[in-house]
Amino acid sequence: MKKSRFTESQIVKILKEYESGIDAQSLCREYGISRATFYNWRKKYSGMEVSQLKRLKELEEENRKLKQMYAEASLDNKMLKDLLGKKF
Repeated sequence: MKKSRFTESQIVKILKEYESGIDAQSLCREYGISRATFYNWRKKYSGMEVSQLKRLKELEEENRKLKQMYAEASLDNKMLKDLLGKKF
């Protein structure tokens, strides 16, 4: 996945400007982003504070690690079942 050139705090700042009354087209032109990017950010981060956003990122990372651990454990389990199921 491509790394954003904006930090989470910058994204929240841009969204706060939008909430204060500046129109989306002006913000997109000022920061050099597409309107699609802006509206994706708004859908994902709207109403969040920087601390909440950091917590969300931590939880997403923890979730990714847990999914990976589960996948590895289930593969190990399947391999052991296959090994024990074979007749010698």
